[in-house]
Amino acid sequence: MRTEHTKGNVKDGFSQATGSGEPTALRQLTLVRDSLADSKAEDIVAIDIAGKSALGDHMVVASGRSSRHVASICDRLISDLKDADLGNPRVEGLATGDWVLIDAGDVIIHVFRPEIREFYNIEKMWQTPDLDDGKLH
Repeated sequence: MRTEHTKGNVKDGFSQATGSGEPTALRQLTLVRDSLADSKAEDIVAIDIAGKSALGDHMVVASGRSSRHVASICDRLISDLKDADLGNPRVEGLATGDWVLIDAGDVIIHVFRPEIREFYNIEKMWQTPDLDDGKLH
């Protein structure tokens, strides 16, 4: 049995920004960028994946200098998301600190050690041009 959900139709722990009128995705993206910058994350890249994936609206990729730095960056980001009442993000990879994935709902965050980031190079995959643009080169 398989259940399919259309993006935006599933109720979860993430809600509209209280009193701001600003969509949650933009509020989350701003908080994520600020938290990563405050934690001294390096090479922060935000990618708009709205319309490219049902996973979320934005993907943020950043690096930490070491496994300990990656874990510290992520611990703070998770805490900042909870403190801002943006739900309880799902986290993978925090124990090893090589590549941590944080799913905050509308924003997906990847924090890597530099060697791991270079090896997987996920930014390149998501920054490819849309085929609907008619531009293949």
